[in-house]
Amino acid sequence: MDDSSAFPGIHPSFKMALFDKNERKIIENLAKEFYITNSGSKIKFGPSSEYRYILIKPTAVYAEMFNLDREMVVVFSKYGNVEARTLDAFESAAKNHSTLRLEKICGILISGDRNVEQSLEKLVKSEPESQIVIPFFTGELETIKDSYFLRNRFRHYFYARDLFAFEAPLQKDLYFFGRLDLIQTLINRFKSGENSGVFGLRKTGKTSLINGMERTLFTEKVIPVVIDCQNTSFNQRRWYEALFYLCLMAKNKLDPKLEIPEEENFDVKNSAILFENVLEKLFLSQNQRVLFIFDEIENISRKTSPSNHWKNGLDFVLFWQSMRSIFQNNKKLLSYIIVGTNPSCIEVPKIDDVDNPLFNHFTPTYIPGFEVEDTRVMTRKLGRKMGIKFEETIYSKLTEDFGGHPFLMRHACSTISKSIVNARRPVSIDRIMYQIGKSDFLRENLNYVEMIVGVLKDHYNDEYEMLRFLAIGDVETFNEFSNLHPYYTNHLIGYGLIKEGPSGFDFCIDAVRDYILADSKYRGVAKSLEEKWGEISERRNRAETKLRKIVRNLMKSHLSEQVARQSILDIFGGTRKTKLSALSYNQLFDPTVSEIYFIDLAKIISKNWIIFNNTFLHSKLEMYQNLDFINKSRAEAHASNISDAQFSYFRVCMAEIEADLAESS
Repeated sequence: MDDSSAFPGIHPSFKMALFDKNERKIIENLAKEFYITNSGSKIKFGPSSEYRYILIKPTAVYAEMFNLDREMVVVFSKYGNVEARTLDAFESAAKNHSTLRLEKICGILISGDRNVEQSLEKLVKSEPESQIVIPFFTGELETIKDSYFLRNRFRHYFYARDLFAFEAPLQKDLYFFGRLDLIQTLINRFKSGENSGVFGLRKTGKTSLINGMERTLFTEKVIPVVIDCQNTSFNQRRWYEALFYLCLMAKNKLDPKLEIPEEENFDVKNSAILFENVLEKLFLSQNQRVLFIFDEIENISRKTSPSNHWKNGLDFVLFWQSMRSIFQNNKKLLSYIIVGTNPSCIEVPKIDDVDNPLFNHFTPTYIPGFEVEDTRVMTRKLGRKMGIKFEETIYSKLTEDFGGHPFLMRHACSTISKSIVNARRPVSIDRIMYQIGKSDFLRENLNYVEMIVGVLKDHYNDEYEMLRFLAIGDVETFNEFSNLHPYYTNHLIGYGLIKEGPSGFDFCIDAVRDYILADSKYRGVAKSLEEKWGEISERRNRAETKLRKIVRNLMKSHLSEQVARQSILDIFGGTRKTKLSALSYNQLFDPTVSEIYFIDLAKIISKNWIIFNNTFLHSKLEMYQNLDFINKSRAEAHASNISDAQFSYFRVCMAEIEADLAESS
């Protein structure tokens, strides 16, 4: 389009006669702010729903304020209420034009609904990935007296919405960035008759990647069958029943009229034969292989499945023996992609002395972090729609600080946007503002980091221990692990958590290192007596505070307050009992007025073990010995004679007590 499109007006070929009198008034008013380019066509949904649309080109002021440089869809809705199909009209209109021509993230709705803003707000809440829709009631645009009316409405809907803060996997292309090359690689492998395995930590976009693959394959008339391994309808089945489940899902997705055998016929001997027969029928009806995508593969893998027959039995082996046998004997029938956190399921050569059918079956692919250009495209596109411009140097800084992790980068940008909520937009983010926003994000959102690496801590502890050694500076032990278990190192590099440079290994994401350091606070080497004394005092005092609260509450809940108070007083004798008898029940546990000490709490618990036996995981004797040693360790440290061996044992005792107290708090 020529330069005249940058100025308000109406294109000569625009067909005004297609619109009624009121719509013409609105179009003429829009033409004072935009360049009206195309009269569009009618959009129909069923026999009774009909919409019209036009295309408009933003002028220079809108391009500057909202980063709009392509044409926008304007939908006219004559109906008195806004429904989901109203938003579908934008997508239908977009299909009539080149994707390079239109703005995908935003559009304008002109509705006969007097409460169009409130109606739209309800719809958007249920559809978080919807585009930005700027709503107007028809009557608002028939006569416009304020020349800034349109701009202010745009400003409200662009600048009020946080486009960075998506939590759930992305279902649409609208806000999907940076994975197109990987999607194409996986699809090309499928077309070549190969299988694949894709791995990444939580929130790296595995499910969004699967959704993106589905959308891309759909354009090529291939419909994959996605199996959610988290679904108990799948992972609670035995291996032979799971093959029936695959048949059922493939039938529902590809050929609902297909007849498949009853589930009871899928037994240990016959399930693989029946499964192959169903695949042959599907090939005849579809003339293509069935692509199964197994998401969250850990749920049917050894050691990590919630179901015992997958976790400890041979179901994993027998299931994948069946799948691989069919694949090898008749590649035209099926392919599969497994998606999960850790590739150990394809790296273990044997399972209970039985060959692992997935061992070296394919090379694991890791979901990569964003390169600087990916970060720039995502951050710039979303930010500018919100009235936020980032200085060019920030894109590389953002990528470096968060290792190219899109979830962390988006939420860091979300924190920055919230910090400037009162600023007049558009606003430019410089390095200082970025550093402040990044610090705020890391201080307030360590739970995001925990969410990402927590799966290693829970299920792949050796790899988490390697990260801990690297974080606390125990490079020697890290290197020993790395040499003994190169797979672990490859995993951590593949995840984008660590990198190897000329000086050795280092973290890719400082926030991950800081989280692990905090989590490993009491696991490093204490080099001096002062460090030992400080740790003992800090941890013992914190434990004592929690113990007082637990003893007070549990004694009172199991006994009456009067009986609980007397039971506690009976532990003491002489002068101490006389002093304590003057205190109320709650005062007994107030360290500022009561002379009940750490070891006294241990005695109360021991004497009333029937009340506390569910609080402590160990026996009554072990509990008392732990608390007694913790109490004595403080005195030993004060006396300057606590040995390294004693200090190490203190840590063991303390860790056990802390774990019990954490469960009870």
